[in-house]
Amino acid sequence: MADVNRGDRPLSPHLQVYRTEINMVTSILTRITGVALLGGAVLFVWWLMAAAVSEEYFATVDWLLTSILGDIVMTLSVWALWYHTLAGIRHLVWDMGYGFDPDTSDKSAWGAVIGSVALTFLTIITIWGT
Repeated sequence: MADVNRGDRPLSPHLQVYRTEINMVTSILTRITGVALLGGAVLFVWWLMAAAVSEEYFATVDWLLTSILGDIVMTLSVWALWYHTLAGIRHLVWDMGYGFDPDTSDKSAWGAVIGSVALTFLTIITIWGT
C-alpha cells in the first residue's frame, strides 16, 4: 500500500547534521577494522599457501609481505586486530548492561582507540626485538 503521507515525514538526518563524536568514530572504525581483518587473514593464508606450493613462490610472497608496503599493511592489520578486540570487549561490557552513560561511553571509546595504538606499538617493538 502506498504511503500517502510521505511528503509530511522528516527526512533522515545526514552525517553533516550531526557533530562528530568519539562514539560515532569508534562505531565506524569497528566496522572498518572487521573488514580489514578479513583482508589481513587472506594475506596470511596466501603466505602459508605459497610456502606449500614452492620455494620460489614463497620467496616472492615473502618478499612482498616483508617489503615496506607489506610492513605497513601488516602493522595496520595488527592495529585492526587490537582495536577490534578492545571494541569487542567494550561491547561485551555493554551487553552486561554497564557503561551506557555518556561519560563512561566516551572514556571507553577513547580507551579502545588509545589502547589499540599502545598495544600495536608494544607488539611491533616485541617483534622487532626478536
